Amino acid sequence: MDKEKYAAYLDILREELVEAMGCTEPIAVAYAAALARQTLGRMPERVELTVSGNIIKNVKSVIVPHTGGRKGLRTAVAAGVCFGDAEKELQVLSDADDEQLAGMDAWLNKVQFTIRESNANCPFDLHVLAGAGEDSAYVHIISHHTNVVTLRRNDELLVDKPFTDDAVQVPENRRLLNVEDIVRFSDEVKIEDVKDLLKRQIDDNIAIVYAGLTGKYGAAIGKILLLSYGNSVQNRAKAWAAAGSDARMDGCELPVVINSGSGNQGLTASVPVIVYARECGVSEEMLYRALVVSNLVTIHLKTGIGSLSAYCGATSAGAGAGAGICYLYGGGYEEISHTIINALAINSGMICDGAKASCAAKIASAVEAGMLGMRMNMHDSQFYGGDGIVVTGVENTIRAVSTIAREGMRSTDKEVIRLMMENG
Repeated sequence: MDKEKYAAYLDILREELVEAMGCTEPIAVAYAAALARQTLGRMPERVELTVSGNIIKNVKSVIVPHTGGRKGLRTAVAAGVCFGDAEKELQVLSDADDEQLAGMDAWLNKVQFTIRESNANCPFDLHVLAGAGEDSAYVHIISHHTNVVTLRRNDELLVDKPFTDDAVQVPENRRLLNVEDIVRFSDEVKIEDVKDLLKRQIDDNIAIVYAGLTGKYGAAIGKILLLSYGNSVQNRAKAWAAAGSDARMDGCELPVVINSGSGNQGLTASVPVIVYARECGVSEEMLYRALVVSNLVTIHLKTGIGSLSAYCGATSAGAGAGAGICYLYGGGYEEISHTIINALAINSGMICDGAKASCAAKIASAVEAGMLGMRMNMHDSQFYGGDGIVVTGVENTIRAVSTIAREGMRSTDKEVIRLMMENG
């Protein structure tokens, strides 16, 4: 593999596999609010929040960490303003005590608060305008969770980055991703180049899995899967990934290592591979290489879809997990390609209706599709070009699914958001 592409793939992993505490959309709102307060230099007396419908969808039903079980956009903003640390970015809400929570409630009772829906084409669009007296601070984040393109105090521009309103904004290095090179990179990568990243992913994501399995979180999908279907490695892979989501969606105050801007996708791409690696007794090096496959396949599948859409991102991560497990079993480019195609044919079209308890069940479904896609290949079975949305060749199928998710499901997204807003 040439040095330029090798370096680009490493950069992609470093950019994507970062720690976050809580669902990343309310955390992004809290981060913007904390940055606005920091820039303003005092507590705001008025706040205008403008967010895209997809952010509204993903904040509506999920608990914001360290808020005592509170939900919603007002909570995310208030937490960011009252005790958020903007320097920590996606771990902006890493701690709070009872006194700070009481202060947050008191601030919410007196602040002038306005929420508007953005009409931007980009599904991730976030603006916070905070004011006190004659002073104001403005933050604009677009495309992904920490991409601050405008930061202003009064008339002074502190950050002014060029940006586009396009629905999907693809960083240049992501355009280099393809399944054949992902497998080659996974075979050749120096373990010392990825070990710290992947060890953190293993440690963080398994810790929240244990929290989900032992605590009382969400709809307890992980526990129910184990109680209902036993402790086979296949069921355990689904159950453990779901348990991590159970905890995360219900406000568990542990960080996860995300993938494609999502903690649930980070859990889905990593936990099943870890479970299978432990079951198979493979070396630590082999586990790391399989995680490289899974993470990069997930990122590749999500690149053409965008960070937020009507298409459930767990589908992409489940296919990534299937690819990683296939690699554990000795699969190469051909076998991994068929696993991805099969998984996408099985589960594409599962809708995203925001972050909430049922995400854990969708993760279980996505992992099942990934594993079935792998097992089909192991038994010389596959879906072929012309079978529904399947197109000949893995890259062609990925492009087809991306187009369906990005373009074809726009009206679905609008209808989902409308129904969610009408039902509280």
